[in-house]
Amino acid sequence: MERFASTSHPTHKNIGVIGLGIIGRAVAAHLRRKGFEVFVWNRSPRPVPNFVGSPGELANLCDYIQIFVSDDEALLQTVEQLSADLAPRHIVLAHSTVTPDSMRAAAEIVERRGTRFIEASFTGSKLAAEKGQLVYYVGGTEAALKEARPILEASSKEIIYIGAVGQASAIKIATNMITAASVQAAAEALALVQALGVPLEKFVEAMRANASHSTTLAMKLPKMLERDFEPHFSVKHMLKDMQIANQIALSRYLDLGVATAARDQLVEQVQWGHGDNDYSAVARKFLYDIAPAVHEEPRMEAQDAQSDAGEPVTGTTESEKPSLEPQGASAMSAQQPLLSFSGAGDGLAQTASRLRRGFLRQLLSRFSSGQG
Repeated sequence: MERFASTSHPTHKNIGVIGLGIIGRAVAAHLRRKGFEVFVWNRSPRPVPNFVGSPGELANLCDYIQIFVSDDEALLQTVEQLSADLAPRHIVLAHSTVTPDSMRAAAEIVERRGTRFIEASFTGSKLAAEKGQLVYYVGGTEAALKEARPILEASSKEIIYIGAVGQASAIKIATNMITAASVQAAAEALALVQALGVPLEKFVEAMRANASHSTTLAMKLPKMLERDFEPHFSVKHMLKDMQIANQIALSRYLDLGVATAARDQLVEQVQWGHGDNDYSAVARKFLYDIAPAVHEEPRMEAQDAQSDAGEPVTGTTESEKPSLEPQGASAMSAQQPLLSFSGAGDGLAQTASRLRRGFLRQLLSRFSSGQG
């Protein structure tokens, strides 16, 4: 992987941004601060400067177009909508995390018009985007990257050239596998520490001096302890990435046990209505408040999952709704975890009662996910 130093200076050609979710909004703001004229489009209209009526109008106004939509279908539909208005003067930069095959298909649609295409997957969530410190993994020709570099530099701290289109997407999925697994492992470690009666803060303190510590854990562990799951990168988007990893694994006969386990935990959070939470919400099922002498038995009512699969996805942004949302999710979010041991002083009968409740909730979870 070749790293490029930041040496370019911004030009003043018009830039178009499609998709005004968490990342798209921040990128558009940084471009404007750098002196670029920015036009934007989003599937649902937003009261923001230079909002245009369609992707085609954006292409007519702009030389460079950055696409921040959330999945494969949305990316392909967006470039199809753009294609009739593209010309050799354009450079399209696709930032979606999608399969390598979908990224190559998007490039083919764009390049039929003589337009240049850059794959620019990124790492860094809400805070990095707001600070202009994203890291871009880039695929495409070096000539196109050289011209588009000032646009990427406006919102990044580093640009890493990976190679041909599709290869940057492979790197992005692989790095997200590690991120998801790391947070899932941390959630389980917290569960073990709590079950043994050790203060959770001591685990966080110990991890800071541990070789396994990382920027991700430094950011997520305190939030997990506080049960603060404000989205920086949502459950539903991390789930989508783990589903891509598992799809690739099936097609290449790979046994990705950790990615599969991470996917299953994220699926559970979506089923309980937490798809818009930060993906660190996987800790919710493991952590409990030490607690109440009286615990009301949860009502085990059958719940019908609702699907938003019929909603149009063109231009879908990071703010789209989760695809599965149980009707009783809000009532269930405050429940105890599957196995909740609240202290060494509990009697055998209380422990057995909790185990019984945990078993019933596991069954309910399996039925909700179609495994029953």
